[in-house]
Amino acid sequence: MSHVARRRAGALAAVVAVVVAVLLGTAPALAHGFTSTVYVGLTSPGAGHVRSELGLEYDLLVVSAADFEKDDPLFREGTAAFEAGDATRQAAALDAHAASVLAYVTRRFAVTAEGRTCVPVQDGHFTIEEREDVPYARLALDYRCPASAEEHEVRSGLFPDSEKYVRDSKTVVTYDLDLTAGSAALDAGHRSFSTRQTWAQRFWQFFRLGAEHLLTGLDHILFLLALIAGSRRLREIVLAATTFTLAHSVTFILAALGLVRVPAPVVEPVIALSIAVVAGWHLWRIWRRRSHATDLDTAGGGRLGLDAAGWARLAVVFCFGLVHGLGFAAALGIDQAFSWTLLWSLLVFNVGIEAVQLTIIIVVFPLLALLRRRRPAGLWSTGVIAAGVAVMGLVWFAQRVLGT
Repeated sequence: MSHVARRRAGALAAVVAVVVAVLLGTAPALAHGFTSTVYVGLTSPGAGHVRSELGLEYDLLVVSAADFEKDDPLFREGTAAFEAGDATRQAAALDAHAASVLAYVTRRFAVTAEGRTCVPVQDGHFTIEEREDVPYARLALDYRCPASAEEHEVRSGLFPDSEKYVRDSKTVVTYDLDLTAGSAALDAGHRSFSTRQTWAQRFWQFFRLGAEHLLTGLDHILFLLALIAGSRRLREIVLAATTFTLAHSVTFILAALGLVRVPAPVVEPVIALSIAVVAGWHLWRIWRRRSHATDLDTAGGGRLGLDAAGWARLAVVFCFGLVHGLGFAAALGIDQAFSWTLLWSLLVFNVGIEAVQLTIIIVVFPLLALLRRRRPAGLWSTGVIAAGVAVMGLVWFAQRVLGT
């Protein structure tokens, strides 16, 4: 390597090292731990009635409701029940301080009918259920609305960023109201929806939700970056990305429909490990090239231009794609019985993911392809990128296994 080439590779290595150090210092150990999901099911048992069943993350509900009602003993009792892992005590704590909890929830979540506010009444006691190994409080509210209403609007501002407990939350709603069945996804940028929303509005909600998930999911982006850095030709990244897409689409839909269930403490560490393995694969190929004097750009052959190592890489990507699909499903948070409306929402969410994934490939792959032409500096540069990604994946793996 020439002196100039070494300086360029060294400069790039320094930049990557700084970026990795910053990310390691700021990125969360869990892929999706910085947000919370609220689940809402809406039905109409009769004219003038809207029944709402809400699922809210228990510990978050306790601290938010206690903070909303200053000096409320709910915080002490609810936190003790949470730390004990006792679902009976958790439900009892919420029931004992139902007024505080309802004050918080009904202030943040509302149903209106043709512009008129519906009045909520609690229906039954709190119950506790598990979602992705996290305790959720289940609350049923019966809203009294004008009997003549033909359109309802739902607004959710639960667990906002301003409370500083989570970065933000999203509310996933499924409904069967006003002779219409559908689903909607609400977040900080889109707090409400109407049962008269158009097909295009529903499409955009779930497309945007999928796109935002990938953009904010640093682990999935780094996995994709590892794939791009380790792909010699456009054909390789297309095959790898297609394999990854097919795999995660299968498990994403199965998990979201409740047909497959794998605990988050298993999924999250494997996702982190997948980042390190795919990035390390490229480092192994660089070492193999130096040890055996082979050319990464010309080695390989057979069907689709892949050698045995290329096919093995696709198999690894497919297996890890299955695990990433479970992570996507956990992020969306829908766990309901099959319906064509639900399946449509899942497919649109997945399209949003793929749109961002394809955009990243279109932008990044040509840049790395140009960099590779500067031999040997280009090869060393992609190696430095892969090394940085592998280190981050291993650190995340350790953090998630240890629960830190």
